Amino acid sequence: MTDKILTLVGEDDAVVGKSFVFMGGQIECTACSFNKICLNLEKGQKYTVINVRPPVHDCDLTEGKVRVVEVTKTSRSVCVEKKYAIDGSFITFFPSGCGQIGCKHYHQCNPDGVDSEQKVKIDVVEGKAECLIGQNRNVVTIG
Repeated sequence: MTDKILTLVGEDDAVVGKSFVFMGGQIECTACSFNKICLNLEKGQKYTVINVRPPVHDCDLTEGKVRVVEVTKTSRSVCVEKKYAIDGSFITFFPSGCGQIGCKHYHQCNPDGVDSEQKVKIDVVEGKAECLIGQNRNVVTIG
């Protein structure tokens, strides 16, 4: 059974099946009475909405409404140096540092929400990433 987590998301994001990467809280969140439920996710982790609950609340940060939702952690594909691509290993992630934004792997090599030098666990090595600048990288799934 997948662990469900209650949190708050903006009304537009409160859609079953919608995925997002939690980017962390903002300074405005510290005084909010909902910050314990809103900020109870892991920074850099990808989540998918599995249920939307009825309560709607005001949000000072977004100046809009937020909804209570149930989410689950979702794995995501990123690219890492081939020498670190080992099923089940924990590594320190380093983005590619390349500026080839048209590359099909750009967002995997430089993923939103995964900080440079962040520890990640590689669940599965998916295969080689074709790199436009010749880096030797593999696509892996992290949880």
